[in-house]
Amino acid sequence: MFENLTNKLQDALKKLRGQAVISESNIAESMKDIREALLEADVNREVADSFVSKVAKECLGESVLRSVTPGQQAVKIVYDKLTSFLGEAESLLVSGKKTTVIMMVGLHGSGKTTTSAKLSVFLKKQQKQAMLCACDVYRPAAIDQLEILGKENDIPVFSRRGEMDVCRIASEALHEAQDKGFDYLILDTAGRLQIDTDMVQELIRLKSMVCADEILLVADAALGQQAVSVAKHFHEALSITGVVLTKMDGDARGGAAISIREVTKCPIKFIGLGERINELDIFYPDRMASRILGMGDILSLVEKAAVEMDQEEAEKLQAKLKKNEFDLEDFLSQLRQMKKLGGLESILKFLPGGDQLANMPELDGKQFKSMEAIICSMTKTERAKPENITPSRKNRIAKGSGTKVEEVNSLIKQFLNMKQMMKKTGLLRSMLSGNIPTSPGGFAGLGGPGGFRMPSRGSNFTPPKKKRKKR
Repeated sequence: MFENLTNKLQDALKKLRGQAVISESNIAESMKDIREALLEADVNREVADSFVSKVAKECLGESVLRSVTPGQQAVKIVYDKLTSFLGEAESLLVSGKKTTVIMMVGLHGSGKTTTSAKLSVFLKKQQKQAMLCACDVYRPAAIDQLEILGKENDIPVFSRRGEMDVCRIASEALHEAQDKGFDYLILDTAGRLQIDTDMVQELIRLKSMVCADEILLVADAALGQQAVSVAKHFHEALSITGVVLTKMDGDARGGAAISIREVTKCPIKFIGLGERINELDIFYPDRMASRILGMGDILSLVEKAAVEMDQEEAEKLQAKLKKNEFDLEDFLSQLRQMKKLGGLESILKFLPGGDQLANMPELDGKQFKSMEAIICSMTKTERAKPENITPSRKNRIAKGSGTKVEEVNSLIKQFLNMKQMMKKTGLLRSMLSGNIPTSPGGFAGLGGPGGFRMPSRGSNFTPPKKKRKKR
């Protein structure tokens, strides 16, 4: 969602590269471009002006280092200020009480019900027990939705169909949660198309009744500057303790993330990155600033991989590699592991310059589906010994996978070449140990109709000896 903002900021900072010194004359145009980029990204006008003013002041101040170029120093200053404006990473509050109560509030359509379920699943991964409570009595579908999500993810849901007193429902839910020893009670409250007095008063009474420890505002990132206004109104009425920004995977311009924290001084605690139940992440300002400036977020990718990837599978694969027994069955397993991380496109978002890589035709994520279909159409024997597959079997595999025989041939040929290359260079072992080459010409690049592009010449490449010319 930050692609446009990232490109604009990078263009603005390029103008400072190559300058011998930073002066008022050469920084003015860059600061103007940065301000325009922020405004186009729906950043609040006052926040944009404050940001540019602070960056310009520091760029011209005595703190500029002589050991780095002006362009490098400007990037560092913009990164630091972005991080500062986005606040600090803050975890959920833990009360001294038996059960911590979390109220989820926000406008209709912001994603409160889904986010409530996502938060309960997130807490479950942290070895915490959470109970969901359906407090949206005005929209029957909300109760159904919460109960379905709870059932699918083995999360208990407390509901009272027909009861219209939200405070009574929440009070009963709290007693049950305390009796059963739940660590958290998450209240999914009703939303409105706009903030109104009755809605706010009901939330104030509910907050008082259950003595809520956390009041999280669920805000749609696509609202832009309107999200700031919504956050201010809820904060004035309820003293919200944090914000959850949803739909951060969409085509919104991303300004809400920068504006909300600076205007309300409330921390952004979580961000929703997709529709799936596990796509709720802790908000790390420094990592977000890094992604906005196109520098990637390798740390988040590593953490995500540690959670999603099957450690036992990885150990089995490593043992096979030592014996040089890596086959198409193992490769299929790795493709599916990558799916757990959201696919190739999702992974690229975390890499430096990943947005540009994602647009390359060689890195079309659809190729993975074709490759998986081809391998799934093979028997176990064929996956283990792809070099022995006969032409008639290739015809059968192509028909079964909905592909062409040429694609089957290409996959087999490239896989065997890759296996041979890895046997010589130990490349796959390096990948498993975390030393993954990410250059566009390296193994991370995939090309051809379902095939691989081989690694470019690296440190293990031995150039051919030049023949001496005869005199």
